[in-house]
Order: sequence, then C-alpha cells, then structure tokens
Amino acid sequence: MHVTFRPITGPAELPLFLRLTYELDGEVPGDLERGNRRPGWLWIAERDGEVLARAGWWARPGATAPQLMDFFDFADGHAASGEALVRAALDRLVPAGSAPPEYIRFVPPGWRQDDAAVRPRLAALEHLGARLFVERLRLEWRPGTPIAPGEGPDEGPEEGRLRFRGFAGTDEALDLMTRAVAGTLDAHSRAGLERMSPRAVAEEHFHGELERYSSPRDWWRVATRPGGEPVGFVFPARNDYGPIIAYIAVLPEHRGHGYVDAILAEGTRVLAAHDVPRIRASTDAGNVPMARAFARAGYVNYQNQLDMTWQ
Repeated sequence: MHVTFRPITGPAELPLFLRLTYELDGEVPGDLERGNRRPGWLWIAERDGEVLARAGWWARPGATAPQLMDFFDFADGHAASGEALVRAALDRLVPAGSAPPEYIRFVPPGWRQDDAAVRPRLAALEHLGARLFVERLRLEWRPGTPIAPGEGPDEGPEEGRLRFRGFAGTDEALDLMTRAVAGTLDAHSRAGLERMSPRAVAEEHFHGELERYSSPRDWWRVATRPGGEPVGFVFPARNDYGPIIAYIAVLPEHRGHGYVDAILAEGTRVLAAHDVPRIRASTDAGNVPMARAFARAGYVNYQNQLDMTWQ
C-alpha cells in the first residue's frame, strides 16, 4: 500500500502525531499554543490510517523556521519509512544548501548498555547524513538538597570568599561571556569558534537565548573577589518549561581554584528562593570539571541528551 508523508493539518490531527510515544508528548499542546511548534512542523508517515513514523521540529516563539528537531519515532520494522519521512520533511522545511537543524534525543544515562531503543533511530539519521556531535548530561536539583557554601578550597576563608552582584548591563555580560569562551570545553562553543570570533560566539548565545528568557535579569549574578575583580558568572533563569541554570562560567585566569562551586551555589540559591519544584541544568559529558561541580552541588544526572548534526 502507498505510504503518505505529510505534516498534520492542524491541532485536530494532533492525536495522529501522538499515536507513537515519546516523553515530550505532553508538551506538544502547550508548545503549539505558545508558538514553539506549528502543525506544518509535525510530520507523519501514514498508510491506510496507520501511523508508521513521525518527526517533529521546535523553535522559539516568533521564529520563521524550525530550530531543532526533537521528535523522530517509527513503528517496529518501519525504519525506512522514518528515513523517507525525514527526507521529505527536510526538503520542505530547510532551504536548499542550508544545514538542517540539530536533532536531540533524551536517553537514559546508561543507554549504551541497552541501546535497542536508541541505536535504530541514530542509524536511520546517519543514513541521511547526520552524525553524533555531543552527548550531554541533563541534571536536576531538588528541594531539600543542601546548597553547599562553595568557598575556594585553596585560599583562606576571607581571601577565598566571593561576592555576588548583578551585571552592570548587556555590555558587561557580553564582555565576560567573551572572556569565558577561551579554553571552553563546551562542544557547541568550540564549534562556534571555528567559524566566528569569541565576541560573535558570545553575542549569538546571549541574543539567541539568554536575553529571551522572561525571568528577571536581576537574577543574573557576577562573582567577584573581595576587591571587586570578576572571576565568573551565572545566569539563573526560567524557560518555558521551568527554572534552569542557563549558563555558568569561570573566567580562564581564575579556573582551578574551586570558584565554580560558590558560583553554582549562588545560582541555585537564587532559583530555590522562588519555591521551585526543581532546577535543571545540562553540561557536556566531556566537560568533566563542570559535571563534577554539579555533582558536588547535589544535582542528579537523571537523563542524557544526544545531539546530532548534519554533514
């Protein structure tokens, strides 16, 4: 029988898209209302009323094109339909000569020990030219978890104690972010540095993400030594799905002194003061120093995230 590849026509067809299951299913109705998704970005492969595969894309409200692919599922034995569906959708959604949006998939931390639910999806997208770019740790702090004081371990109590203040403005935020990019272990920032200046990487991150959060900017913190010298910063925020540590960094010349613990503790305190149900964050699995800092602060690695990019 003939297989049809198409987007759903509107919210009334959302149940078709949701016939296959994934943990983000419950967010789709709200995403449609906010403008994070559009019916034209939710595609299905259909045969005689049966949904064989689906693929879905997401973007920030107001975006004219999808920015992220975060749904890709197919029924058992229908990987080929899944590949054909993605190919058909990308032909419609992505201008010729442009790279498709990244694909992300949430997986259990130990997924490699039992990858039967993950590997077929990765293999199908690899056939279309996608490659695993980075694996990230998804982290969560829960109320009741102690917030460590986080003093610098190699300095005396007074000398090592940090002060915290707000940013003087956008210019200071961009200046400190530009400095923090040097020597970064973050895969996306490193990739950005291959095609842009450190300042451009900082501007893309700030204008493309951080300044778009509706949470107050006075939550953002600059960490300084007692004399006022900045050593790092943290951006506690709230996105459409809850409270997050959106960005945290120690400036290159101050790394290795344990300051990240105090900075993370401050960001956690800012959010915890608002009676949050949990705080989430993420970092590359390869960024071992940052992953250890989150573990020391009581953040649990509850899930991992696989990011695939296209050749």
